[in-house]
Amino acid sequence: MKNTVIDILIYIFERYVDDEMELNADQDRLRAELKEAGFDPAVVSRAFDWLEGLAHNRDSEHHAVTALPTSMRIYAREEQTKLDTECRGFLYFLEQVGALDAQNRELVIDRVMALEADDIDIGQLKWIVLMVLFNQPGQEDTCVWMEDLVLDDSCSFIH
Repeated sequence: MKNTVIDILIYIFERYVDDEMELNADQDRLRAELKEAGFDPAVVSRAFDWLEGLAHNRDSEHHAVTALPTSMRIYAREEQTKLDTECRGFLYFLEQVGALDAQNRELVIDRVMALEADDIDIGQLKWIVLMVLFNQPGQEDTCVWMEDLVLDDSCSFIH
């Protein structure tokens, strides 16, 4: 079984997103379940750190970005390495259709950069976008649309 942070995040999201479970309150139980499912406890800890970073960034002004419709995002070399042309194009597409605003785009990029992976494929990026949108108030409609988009590709992520 793969044992990366993104695999654990997808596993958690697939199984618990519709539950009323509070991740912080049930963290010990969830850690035990993940260990039982075969995930390395050290990687599980890094996945929980990633989720805490998502919650922290959602509540902070760190990614407060205002962009004009004519603005263009220039990616740093490290970001280009982790997000290939297809991924960057997908983020641009999401902005153009109104699924991501500049602030949420920056949060997605922040969460991608927080992963230990050298690069992220388009399927993984879709999951990250879905997780970010799910954690943003007022994004319910976009989240449903994104969930449909992600689940169309979910066959490759079945554990």
